Parts: sequence; structure tokens; C-alpha cells
Amino acid sequence: MAQLVLFHSVYGLRPAVHAAAERLRAAGHQVTVPDLFDGKLFDTVEEGMAHTDEVGKDELLRRAVGAVAPLLTAGTGLVYAGFSFGASVAQNLALADEQARGLLLLHGTSDIRDDAATSLPVQLHVAEPDPFESEDWLNAWYLRMRRAGADVEVHRYRGAGHLFTDPELPDYDEQAAERTWLVALDFLAELDG
Repeated sequence: MAQLVLFHSVYGLRPAVHAAAERLRAAGHQVTVPDLFDGKLFDTVEEGMAHTDEVGKDELLRRAVGAVAPLLTAGTGLVYAGFSFGASVAQNLALADEQARGLLLLHGTSDIRDDAATSLPVQLHVAEPDPFESEDWLNAWYLRMRRAGADVEVHRYRGAGHLFTDPELPDYDEQAAERTWLVALDFLAELDG
């Protein structure tokens, strides 16, 4: 059983995030789902991105750190996970946490500092092509993560939309979503092994 923290996308803490958390709990994992937007939900990516800009990335990261702090106990490493914007938050926190056990990225990544060093197992699920994660960006991201020491798996879903795991969005792709969850649950099970 892994202890996960699962961060939402720029749409906010939508029902799909809660459903994902329930799916992970049904597989035996403990899951915490922080709300970085204080209950605000958005109908479009543009509205959500405007909100992140208004609040500021530093403040959102501070909120994320505050949400994770009570979960950090000696000897119990967290698995960080997130959707799109939430994946970038998860990546930043995981790379700063020496006790982190894994990183599950759904639909997004973040930049990596040149001095980053980690042996984390990392799994990324991303659409191909993805409007927010270009081929060049993903290749550079992969190489930088490997250079940092991470054990990286990338799973690409041809023809799926950006947030293809959210059944309430036009991007939803049932087949890609189910495959994502099967692979992700295997990844999490391996972290327990």
C-alpha cells in the first residue's frame, strides 16, 4: 500500500480527481487530495490558467507544501501524483523530498533544475500529440530526468486529448483512460514490492 498525494489540474478539484482517488483507494492505497484553489472550479483551461497566474505559482507551491507537510513522517515516503498542472506540482515536491517513493505524472511535467538528483521511479502518461507537452519538450524532459538519476517510464496515448482520463471533459478517451489506470496501478504495486 502506497501513501499518495494527488494534485488536481487547473480545472480545480473536480469530481474526476475524487473518482481517481477512490479508484486508488479501492486498490488499497491511502490517498490525500489537496485543494490548491480553495474550492474554485473552472470550466476552461484558460480560466484555470488565469487563476493560477492570479494566485501565483509561489503561493500555489506554498499551499502544496502546507498540504503535504502533515503527511511527512519518518520512514514513510510519499508517492506524489497529479493531473497536468498538478503533475508539475507533484514533480517539484517529489524532487525536493528525499524520502519520496515515487512520482506518477498524468498529463503533465515540469522543468527540472540542472542540479536535480534523484533515484525516484517515475511514470508519465501523456497524450500524443499533446498541446501542452510538445515532442521536443518531452524528449528534453526525459533526458534531464534520466540525467538526474530517475528511473523513468513514459506511456503515450496516440489520438487522446490532453486530459483524457477525465470523463467530464471533451478530451476523455475511455480506452486510454482504462489503460492508464491499469498501468499506473501496476506501477504503484511495484513500489510496495
